[in-house]
Amino acid sequence: MLRQDKDSLDRTVLKASIKAWALELGFADAGIAGIDLGSAEPGLAAWLAAGFHGEMDYMARHGLKRARPAELVPGTLSVICVRMDYWSEGDRAAAEAALGDDERAYISRYALGRDYHKVLRKRLQKLADRIAECIGPFGHRVFVDSAPVLEVELATKAGLGWRGKHTLNLTREAGSLYFLGELYTDLDLPVDEAVDEHCGSCTRCIDVCPTQAIVAPYKLDARRCISYLTIELKGAIPVALRPLIGNRVYGCDDCQLVCPWNRFARLTGEKDFSTRNELDSATLAELFAWTCDDFDTRLAGSAIHRIGFECWLRNLAVGLGNATSSAAVLSALRARQEDASPLVREHVQWALAQHAV
Repeated sequence: MLRQDKDSLDRTVLKASIKAWALELGFADAGIAGIDLGSAEPGLAAWLAAGFHGEMDYMARHGLKRARPAELVPGTLSVICVRMDYWSEGDRAAAEAALGDDERAYISRYALGRDYHKVLRKRLQKLADRIAECIGPFGHRVFVDSAPVLEVELATKAGLGWRGKHTLNLTREAGSLYFLGELYTDLDLPVDEAVDEHCGSCTRCIDVCPTQAIVAPYKLDARRCISYLTIELKGAIPVALRPLIGNRVYGCDDCQLVCPWNRFARLTGEKDFSTRNELDSATLAELFAWTCDDFDTRLAGSAIHRIGFECWLRNLAVGLGNATSSAAVLSALRARQEDASPLVREHVQWALAQHAV
């Protein structure tokens, strides 16, 4: 496409070009959403009022701004939404094997490689640069699971899929095992049509949740969600929920693993999402023996690094408390009985009590 002024361009042609450029940059799909998210405001307000956001105070602090893109980024007229697959060959078998061995650490499949925030943000900025090459400077801002953005609502309006009962974006063609990203723009682009929902009467995601965090179809109580408990929560994990976490030390994939549509999950071609540090096969005891330097060095550039070493050890202690008693498990826990962190010590003491030690 030849460069042209954004005020005189053919927006339909530009939209088609944007989608083509997104695919060239490694995104699996792209769509355009409008900025009227008013239909999502009542549900968001009720969710916050129920306290389902837990200690994620930023959600309540921003309030309904999450459903008002033009308030978040003044001048926004449309949102370019993209998705990028992260599922790798053999992930299902590896996930099931890890969940079936309580001495191994289970880490959500999306976090085994490089931090997706960085990968998608960089790629979205390249998309913005490509658009600017065509039409000149334009107003935009990149978001990847950041700031007060209703990414699933936007992806749904952009035709990338529908909101599944597990609350994630879901498609017939590729399931839900992908990341979402957004490019807020001051371009008035033609929007895409939403797709029909296809969850039907299925409740597998609700039934399988270890902590019953999906309290109703399309409604998640984050305070019970293992992803929240192991990633967002900074203090002690509620005692009643610890046994239910099992060996899941960073996130949880159960609701996605049982979803029938994820039989069609597409494999990623992105090397940055390949497993690092053998995290898909490591034991809880091995990881619990890491020093802070080990954590910083081995998980640099990983989404896991964001939770910090203390919460990493807290999560591993819970996993060890749920593991089958063995010399390796007990030795690992005893080695941190006098840990400098009160948070870690408390969870280690709980774990040892589970083994009647």
